[in-house]
Amino acid sequence: MKKTVLSVSALLLACTTVFAQEQDDKKEQLDEVVISDSRHALKRENSGKTVISISSEEIARSQGKTIAEVINTKSGIEILGSRSNAGQNLSYFVRGGNNRQVLILIDGIQVNDPSSIANDFDLRLVSLDRIESIEIIKGASSTLYGSGAATAVINITTKKASKNDIALTVNSSFGTNQSQDDSNYNINDFSNSARIDGTVDKLSYVVGFGHQSTDGLSAVIGEESDPFSRINTNVKVGYKFSEAFEASIYGTLDKFKNDFDNSSPRGDANFEADSEQYRFGVAPKYTYKNGSVTLNAAYTSIERRFFSNFPSNFEGETIALDIYNKYNFNNQFYTVVGLNYIDNQTLFAEEQSSSIVDPYVNVVYVSDFGLNVNAGARMNNHSEYGSHFTYNFNPSYRMPLGKGYVKAFASYSTSFIAPSLSQLFGNFGPNPNLEPEENTTIEGGVEVKLSEKLRASAVYFNRDEQNFINYVVTDFVTFAGEYQNVSQDFTVNGFEFEVAATPIKNLTVDANYTFTEKKDVKVLRIPKHKANLNVGYAFTQKTNAAVSYQFTSERLDTDFATFQDVTLESFSLIGANVNHKFNKRLSGFLAVSNIFNEEYTEITGFTTRGTNVRVGFSLNL
Repeated sequence: MKKTVLSVSALLLACTTVFAQEQDDKKEQLDEVVISDSRHALKRENSGKTVISISSEEIARSQGKTIAEVINTKSGIEILGSRSNAGQNLSYFVRGGNNRQVLILIDGIQVNDPSSIANDFDLRLVSLDRIESIEIIKGASSTLYGSGAATAVINITTKKASKNDIALTVNSSFGTNQSQDDSNYNINDFSNSARIDGTVDKLSYVVGFGHQSTDGLSAVIGEESDPFSRINTNVKVGYKFSEAFEASIYGTLDKFKNDFDNSSPRGDANFEADSEQYRFGVAPKYTYKNGSVTLNAAYTSIERRFFSNFPSNFEGETIALDIYNKYNFNNQFYTVVGLNYIDNQTLFAEEQSSSIVDPYVNVVYVSDFGLNVNAGARMNNHSEYGSHFTYNFNPSYRMPLGKGYVKAFASYSTSFIAPSLSQLFGNFGPNPNLEPEENTTIEGGVEVKLSEKLRASAVYFNRDEQNFINYVVTDFVTFAGEYQNVSQDFTVNGFEFEVAATPIKNLTVDANYTFTEKKDVKVLRIPKHKANLNVGYAFTQKTNAAVSYQFTSERLDTDFATFQDVTLESFSLIGANVNHKFNKRLSGFLAVSNIFNEEYTEITGFTTRGTNVRVGFSLNL
């Protein structure tokens, strides 16, 4: 352990000694633009939200990590399972919510699994190598994005084609994958990807392949290891017919396989699971003066299989269409009018399906005296429970402050979560009489930007949850039961603080803190306090290094071996990474996670990762 710490310290010290500072102060700083909260490209100062933007540069610095690991460093977010065995199920706790309250988009279209209990999307299916950028908006966003967008929308944009006729990108990395009790540092984690893309006249294309193989870590605390492997393939072809009209088609095949253990009674087991998802989509866009019409359409087929003492198989299909018209009135009024259609199908004892047809409208007003307003409404028409109306009102006011601004904002938004097909008709406690969950979110805050060297924000949020769907046990011998709407309302409130600063030349500091409190109900595995810190230093234009820190407070959990509640201790994790660009085509990185080999628990009885080292490179031809 001490050798690892000394090695990392020596590496960082060597970088400091060898490389001189080289940075061009005259680089033009462009205003940050956000899109997800309005679907228009607006300057951040004109947005009524504190949108989290994960840029392509940050993703490049995060090579070797998963999407879940990167997102888990942001305010208001706890992704349970991101620090465990690679095959561990992921839970998305955003502002005290759960998986069915988070909506995930890939290239503008909703993705989900209609056969799952939460109707959510599994981020384990996607490799970070395919991702160009990620935007996260927190709070109720059902007006623009429909059912499930109650606590967050995670908008993932994949990489576009190169402007060159042909370009080849190869990413490769390898590292250790061990728990706190293992100090052998065997190489058990391999990740490789290749992408060929380019633009020839009016035709653009992207062809990608990726593979990850991980071993060495048990799912539960045990003796044998549970491997994980994933394959990703994607093809996308676009054609620009004219200055006004362009279209693209794409197909993806993502699948993974993992071993898992017995959770009750907890112990090593030779269980296996696999998941395979195929997606095909089209995205035509017509641009006219001051506006555009866009269609995002996709068909998704997913199959999940579990080989255990209780073998099972799940199949689901989704057709998703979203057509919308954007119009810009003189850079002051921005409108979106659209229609969203989703059809979900899955097979239980017999085939079950549901569909929604949602017309929606959203308007943004950006004044020349500081007032901005984002407002909209949606009428959800669901085949199982009829119509449901949601709306949002999000005013903000900005004032110039030196070379920056100060912005005050507030929002009042409603959202809903439709019961999943599994909850309505599935094999495990179905209830066809369920009503949709309803959420009302109030938030307010301030964002201050002082030139390019400091931006800070503080946000208070309060969410009221009604008709919460919960599994209620009716037979404590067999643990049989059914899903029911809970009559009691729940309240979640909290506070988020973020700061991004460049206190001295070449030094960047990104920090956030989140306080989350869920009242009137027992809360499992959600920390009340969480903080993240990342300090980076650019030694030259080619070399940079960073140190990260994450604190997670005590949480309550249930030990299903005894069915007793337990308190999980707080923990702190420290990591470091160095990135170096050898030339314009080749770059490499070295990363160390959990440097001090902290012992901690994410889920009672399940393994977490100790000190691990990873090395990789990226080649662009």
